[in-house]
Amino acid sequence: MAAGAHHAKVIKDPVDDENELSDRKILILYATETGTAQDVADRIARECRRGCFHCRVCNIESYPPEELISELLVIFVVATTGSGIEPRAMTPIWNSLLRSNLPDDLFEEMNFAVFGLGDSAYEKFCWPAKKLARRLASLGGREFSTRGEGDDQHPLGIEGALDPWIEHLIMKLLELYPCDDSLQVLPKPRTWRPPPRVQTVTLPAETECTDPLDADQRYWDVTVKCNRRITAKNWFQDVRHFEFLSERDLNYLPGDVAIIHPIALASEVDSFLVSMGWANTADEPFSITHAMRDQSLLEHTPQVTTLRKLFTRYLDFNAVPRRSFFELLRWFATDEMERVRLDEFVSNEGADELYQYCQQVKRTIKEVLTEFRSVRIPRDYVFDLFPSLRPRQFSISSSPKKHPREIHLCVAIVKYRTKLKVPRKGVCTSFLAALQPGDNLHMTIQKGMISLPKDPQTPVICVGPGTGIAPMRAVIEDRVHAGSEATRLYFGCRSALKDHHYGAEWEAYAEAGKIAYRVAFSRDGPEGTKKTYVQDLLRQDKERVWELLGVQRGTLVISGSSNKMPAGVREAVKEAVAELGDMSTKHAADFVSAMEREGRIIEECWS
Repeated sequence: MAAGAHHAKVIKDPVDDENELSDRKILILYATETGTAQDVADRIARECRRGCFHCRVCNIESYPPEELISELLVIFVVATTGSGIEPRAMTPIWNSLLRSNLPDDLFEEMNFAVFGLGDSAYEKFCWPAKKLARRLASLGGREFSTRGEGDDQHPLGIEGALDPWIEHLIMKLLELYPCDDSLQVLPKPRTWRPPPRVQTVTLPAETECTDPLDADQRYWDVTVKCNRRITAKNWFQDVRHFEFLSERDLNYLPGDVAIIHPIALASEVDSFLVSMGWANTADEPFSITHAMRDQSLLEHTPQVTTLRKLFTRYLDFNAVPRRSFFELLRWFATDEMERVRLDEFVSNEGADELYQYCQQVKRTIKEVLTEFRSVRIPRDYVFDLFPSLRPRQFSISSSPKKHPREIHLCVAIVKYRTKLKVPRKGVCTSFLAALQPGDNLHMTIQKGMISLPKDPQTPVICVGPGTGIAPMRAVIEDRVHAGSEATRLYFGCRSALKDHHYGAEWEAYAEAGKIAYRVAFSRDGPEGTKKTYVQDLLRQDKERVWELLGVQRGTLVISGSSNKMPAGVREAVKEAVAELGDMSTKHAADFVSAMEREGRIIEECWS
């Protein structure tokens, strides 16, 4: 085949055949925190076209729970957050499924399949997906295809489990709904180029662009009051304390989350547009029409925009691409050698090479496109190749009872070097770090997972090392305002002089008798000695831990990175329960599990 003659068969929109496929409709519900589950849901929908199925992809957050009973064929794609917790978006529908008065045959007409996303480094790997599958089956649903579990630890990431799972899924779907003579099973997508999910039309230069976020009543403007670094200037990590002022009254609760839409740096956007050959057309307005209805779009996708605005507010060129990116990119390479290399990447034999080229070194989409210089991406395909620039979630570190009309955040600014020694910056934290007092931005608040005892004198043990201190600051301010003196804070960091976040506040509260404060400085001990972490302090305080949690039936709140810390804290509590409560190891584990069921162990952790 001559260069530039990369011909492709393009299938038509399944929506065009919706009447013909009336008995082949699939609802795909995704529950996501970072957007990966949405990408997987879209991928499943594309693959289901092969079996002539018409898919509807929905965010579980916006799907009415009462309509689930009428669905006949549903595929759930469920992410895992923290230590085995479902995404916040899933909580309402999950709580409705847990009602004790639901009949055992509620979903007897439903066939369902579940694909979970998680990290096998954690004990509760894909826990929400497993619990959902069990609950649906207990209510009469039939799991027609084996549950899939995508693992971040796999060399190929979630694709390592997703690819074979999709093949099995389609086989099972075709067993349930065989294609008749009027329908033809299509080959794998690599043999045909999928149509774009949107269609764009260039508009006159004077056409005004729109930003749907401006019209969203759930968001409001806040003004930057403070942007202050709270780690030492010579410390490797830049952690900031932010204060935002609102013109409206705020009534958020401890554990609630601020949602912020990032804006890419103008210099980086300019550089990207030049590298793509789009500099001369970057400011031409065009309309966007959602063409392929079985593919989702970001909630705030504009109807009229420009390429510059798209890559400033909506699409992420700094993301690490997935395998599906390369599967589509190959159609737009005009150089024969580049096409051969892309074909190798997406072949089964090239999986290891793709991992080493991309995931292992965290190569970004922008960097990939600078290496495949012959690629010319049609404007209609930008939503298929570039992931959404998603809003970020930050635990609020203040109480409106102490700071009316204010929202405080404690944010670690993301900066690191890849294995190729290439510097990287987080898009949203770089945006935040550049804010100056007086700047405005859009923000909204999402309900969190922390539920405090109604009686402020009920003991609460807070464990929040690092930036996990953010929601703990909100908890403490709320409880101190209510007159509580029954809060015990465990904080951990590396150095008393470098990263002791809000240390002066905790010491002042402790001196006033408002809280008990324990802190572990893991790097301040003599060289060669064992490092001390928050779980070690809990072991030292085992008598007090048992008194507060076992005897007085207090609550334990854990916040921070979902690495070894949450499991270590739980293990320290189990040991205290076993020893001081005079229980066997098994009974101590059952006691801690019961605390969790009662809402007396709460985790607000993140990867």
